[in-house]
Amino acid sequence: MPAMTRKTLDRPWRRPGAVGYARRRIRTALRPPVAVYAMPSDITKDEDVPVLMRDGVTLRLNLFRPAGEGPFPVLLSAHPYGKDSVPKRKRGRWSLNPQFRIMNQSAPLRISDQTSWEAPDPVWWAQQGYAVINLDTRGGGHSEGRGDLLSDQEADDISQVIAWAAGQPWSTGRVGMLGVSYLALSQYKVAALNPPALKAICPWEGFTDAYRDFFTPGGVVENGFARAWLFLTGRVARLKTDLAAERLRHPVRDAWWEALAPDLSKITVPILVCTSFSDNNLHSVGSMRAFQRVTSEERHAYVHRGPKWASFYGEDARRSQLAFFDRHLRRLDVPPLPRVRLEVRDRRDEIVEIRNEEEWPLARTDWRQLFLGEGGTLAEKQSDAGSVEFDLRRDAAVFSYRFSEDTELSGPMNLRLRVTTTGSPDPRLFVGIEKWSRDSPVPFEGSYGYGRDCVAQGRLRLALRELDPALSTPHQPEHTFRTLQPVRDDEEVEVLIPLSSSATLFRAGDSLRLLVAGRYPQPRNPFFGHFPTHYLPTTSGKAVITWSPDRPSALEIPVIPT
Repeated sequence: MPAMTRKTLDRPWRRPGAVGYARRRIRTALRPPVAVYAMPSDITKDEDVPVLMRDGVTLRLNLFRPAGEGPFPVLLSAHPYGKDSVPKRKRGRWSLNPQFRIMNQSAPLRISDQTSWEAPDPVWWAQQGYAVINLDTRGGGHSEGRGDLLSDQEADDISQVIAWAAGQPWSTGRVGMLGVSYLALSQYKVAALNPPALKAICPWEGFTDAYRDFFTPGGVVENGFARAWLFLTGRVARLKTDLAAERLRHPVRDAWWEALAPDLSKITVPILVCTSFSDNNLHSVGSMRAFQRVTSEERHAYVHRGPKWASFYGEDARRSQLAFFDRHLRRLDVPPLPRVRLEVRDRRDEIVEIRNEEEWPLARTDWRQLFLGEGGTLAEKQSDAGSVEFDLRRDAAVFSYRFSEDTELSGPMNLRLRVTTTGSPDPRLFVGIEKWSRDSPVPFEGSYGYGRDCVAQGRLRLALRELDPALSTPHQPEHTFRTLQPVRDDEEVEVLIPLSSSATLFRAGDSLRLLVAGRYPQPRNPFFGHFPTHYLPTTSGKAVITWSPDRPSALEIPVIPT
């Protein structure tokens, strides 16, 4: 029994290499690899341009125009963070947004001194022949009124600004939207309104369901980045709704949460959406949902697993963004982008292949079951009846599968478990998929600049295990998160836990390791952990995972045939 315990239990919060990683993280926090250049004199900037809304509130924007008389196609970004929060020159050095230090990434990037947080670089785009608008949403920056994040009011405001921009003498009347994170979120609802002048959108990593993707994924409350984001937006914008208080009043996904989500089926405008695999704690799942559920005839997914900002401002991504907008805003004879641009990685800093695909998940996927078995094994054949017990606060159950040949796993994974808990009034399970090579974990890029992430992850509050047959699709289950089904001590329940998508090459001899724990399987330390991520953990108790030939527990993996 002791030998079996060592094989089947793990403490993933204690991984080697933390000290070296912390040193690198501190170094890049002190000196972020962000180069800033000054706007040249041939770009025209109009500051605080007023746009009057129907209800009498005035919104304000900064407008950047290229050299020449125009008219120009228009790119718009909209957010509450303050359009004027840009790098400033102080004592011979550029001051940067503090997020570049707190959620720092090691890859270098270059932006102009007019680039606000996660907005397109207006100088670069003006140099490509576009007029660029950076809009303070209602209640944000210099705009009047009190705003409402993710609201229909916000979408209507942006729609009015689009109509205003289309009617200006310097405009061709064709408008697109571009931006990262909230600057992506703000695109969905306005696109669903189908304003006539909006001809294309490019949401670069933006969730589509605030409950499922961000605040309560898997029914588990996120109280790290979510709390910080709510506090900071409350500081920089004047808001009507206190989202921090409202989320406490709505612990399940009810009508209030549904009102925050866009109706993706109403989006028909051409869309290029970045569906990276390096933001699984925030945007990745929702971004892929947008690609799958919009009804746009021309829809494209740009899939990568690199650092968020270096990718967005990088040469390859800009090449795709420019081709997309040149086709739809400038109406140039530009070939359509591939339906899916897929990047397969071997580890954090090694791209194995970039290729074009037609759909997601890939139609040729060989979906295989890896069955949990004794001694912490995963196997393609079912094993005899067995079980493993672990402490929900201290340990993780671990199961391993070694690949005998090079194998690509590209797509979502799912874990089906038979589980019993005792001593836990409200158990939660957290799942991680690790890649191990030469007896060491292989790191991948993760949310908030975390460089030691798993291949894939998922989580589930067991009381919210009810599946939604209307939303679930083969290999991509969805839960309702509407009905609480409390778990009693010693009651065996079957749960299905969807895991995030990835595109990862496992070489011959590499291992896939499945982790199941009662708390998030990453440390929280701000220097070597996944800060500021924090999911409410299971507070007490034990869990037993069981399997048998007629009632298996299994991991579904997406094998791509060679």
